[in-house]
Amino acid sequence: MKTTFGQRDRNEPAPPPAQPVAAAPVFREEPVVDSLSILRERVLKEVDSSAVGNMPTDVLEHRLEVIIHEIANKDKLELSGGEQARLAKELANDMTGYGPLQALLLDDTVNDIMVNGPNKVYVERRGKLERVAIRFRDNAHIAAVGQKIAARIGRRIDEASPMVDARLPDGSRVNVIIPPLAIDSPCISIRKFPTHHFDIAGMVANGTINAGLGKLLEIAARCRLNILVSGGTGSGKTTLLNALSRFIDHSERIVTIEDAAELQLQQPHVIRLETRPLSLEGTGLVTQRDLLRNCLRMRPDRIIVGEVRGEEAFDMLQAMNTGHDGSISTVHANSARDALSRVENMVQMGQVNLPLRAIRSQVVSALDLIIQTERMRDGQRRIVQVTDVCGLEGDVVTLNDIAFFEYKSENAQGRLVGSYKSTQAVPKFMDRLTYYGFDRAWKEAVQEVVVP
Repeated sequence: MKTTFGQRDRNEPAPPPAQPVAAAPVFREEPVVDSLSILRERVLKEVDSSAVGNMPTDVLEHRLEVIIHEIANKDKLELSGGEQARLAKELANDMTGYGPLQALLLDDTVNDIMVNGPNKVYVERRGKLERVAIRFRDNAHIAAVGQKIAARIGRRIDEASPMVDARLPDGSRVNVIIPPLAIDSPCISIRKFPTHHFDIAGMVANGTINAGLGKLLEIAARCRLNILVSGGTGSGKTTLLNALSRFIDHSERIVTIEDAAELQLQQPHVIRLETRPLSLEGTGLVTQRDLLRNCLRMRPDRIIVGEVRGEEAFDMLQAMNTGHDGSISTVHANSARDALSRVENMVQMGQVNLPLRAIRSQVVSALDLIIQTERMRDGQRRIVQVTDVCGLEGDVVTLNDIAFFEYKSENAQGRLVGSYKSTQAVPKFMDRLTYYGFDRAWKEAVQEVVVP
């Protein structure tokens, strides 16, 4: 059994008490360096990192295994074949991928990845958070992966610039924050780009909506209603926006505006615009408001704003009110009423002198429908509210729920059970439905919404 300085074998007799005239020697415990750490350093010295940049991962793994086996035999390091293979895979991922995160990025069941520390890695699967057995060597290893992500988009992350938002080549969104802002450890948060594209039929199949509500949403998109999708983080707003966009006619010119491009429109005539952050010199910032103003000069039939979060809300409402029907956007809010309040506040950020009633008049004229999404406590994402923006009574915006989800109970598997209800009131946009020939289909779909 290995012992370290300052420790005594249990079978040895206790030493005599120290004499007061002689100071006891001070021993320092030496750090124990494991074989894997020694081997890792040796391999990195042997490999030319510039020569492996474009090498396929499986080829690189095989070559690293050969090098590891040779060094282990030469230095007589006791490592099993499995340990050597794991080290080769780890080094290959560090060189050509994103280290320990590579396996999670390739796992289609994972929606979000959250790195809180070397031994604290969490993922979201099916709406539930769980801790996974993925490990980083130390905080420096996490920081190195974060720097690699930032470098691939021409950004840097260091003490002078300790936060960065990035996008991986597959479209996944990444946020990295390091000390001194992140006190305990560098943190990496990744919202993965979905490989499976949900449509309305898929949302019906997985329980997000029922068939009747699916028909209502299809009619709303086909009739060029202005729609605001509202919900919390990870509630499925972007998924729903993508599903709604499938009903846009292929003859229409669509311009999308996003902070981080993640929309997956299937139409042939799509112009994708993305914001640009400040450069290292503090110049070059392009905001969503800049892009929205520019896109109005691009002759769009429909404008889709990935997420409204600031002063661009005013320009979005202006666009909806000036002939760009069928525009769709998302906003973070907990209910349809809260969504309107958020839009009002964002408009006031850029138009401080505009009276509140004037803002609300703009909102009522521009918006037709608010769709509220929610990730419920059973992990299921559901549409819980479809609301008609009716009009303005005095200074109050009147709303009417066309359909809403009513919770009833919980089954033995922990899944929430409920049903959709409807007021069956005539919506403000009935004239639009009649114009496009969908008035009768709408009434039939409303009846189907409440069918259990």
